[in-house]
Amino acid sequence: MTEVTEMTEARETGTTTVAAKVKIKFKTVEGVALPEYSTPGSSGMDVRSVIDCIIEPGSWVAVSTGLYPEIPEGYEIQVRSRSGLAFKNGIFVLNSPGTVDADYRGEIKVILANMGKSSFPVSKGDRIAQLVLSPVVQAEISRTDDISETQRGAGGFGSTGKK
Repeated sequence: MTEVTEMTEARETGTTTVAAKVKIKFKTVEGVALPEYSTPGSSGMDVRSVIDCIIEPGSWVAVSTGLYPEIPEGYEIQVRSRSGLAFKNGIFVLNSPGTVDADYRGEIKVILANMGKSSFPVSKGDRIAQLVLSPVVQAEISRTDDISETQRGAGGFGSTGKK
């Protein structure tokens, strides 16, 4: 059973639910900081590198975080790029968003890619990505010979136009 604590906020119109807190446990390598939200409104927790490395232009590196998660069933952690690294340096999470499943117990590694023009150094303690906790809904899958028609049909890759 997932432990969820509801936080409520009183408003002039009454009490509304504004957020839910889900507990996530992390086993860490000694000296590793836990992920943390930089501001009260952040949706992603910053995660840091525990290694020094250089990412050459056009290549990628799996960067260790020293974090081993225990995620409650019914949730996943999405590993996402940090906008500043992407905009300023062309550094991004290659498989963004990366998925860390609830039953995974290994180390979270971040696959960072360099689309910039210069080598990019990563140092121990650098914030390299964001972790976003998301609920997961599993589908019931079945085979069929027919699927319903829609106005869009099989149109894809810009079929709805640019404007």
